[in-house]
Amino acid sequence: MNWKQRIGAGLSVLAALFFVLDAMGKLLMLEPVLQGTQALGWPLSAVVPLGILLLIGAVLYAVPSTSLLGAIYLTGFLGGAVATHYRVGSPLATHVLFGVYVGVVMWAGLLLRYPDLLRAVLRHRGRTQPR
Repeated sequence: MNWKQRIGAGLSVLAALFFVLDAMGKLLMLEPVLQGTQALGWPLSAVVPLGILLLIGAVLYAVPSTSLLGAIYLTGFLGGAVATHYRVGSPLATHVLFGVYVGVVMWAGLLLRYPDLLRAVLRHRGRTQPR
């Protein structure tokens, strides 16, 4: 494993831990999580289902054979978080864009771990039709 892959693995672990901790807070229905969820306009009945969905994405991302699927899945989840914070008027740099920051760390970790994935994306960039 070269230094880029090590950094990628570290970033991936950091992202996965964030998702697992966030999911656990929801599954355990911790009071700060409940308060934050309500402040964002979500009903309390959504907390556990959101925690389950987030944990599924974290596991998909953490397992090497499904990490790409997990990253795609979690990107959608993070997009929902960005939209939710924007809708309620949260501060832009610290709250609205936080999901973007997490997504960048997650994808950077994945692309550094699997350099062939980045090469494939760059190779197909700009193509409108498959060969």
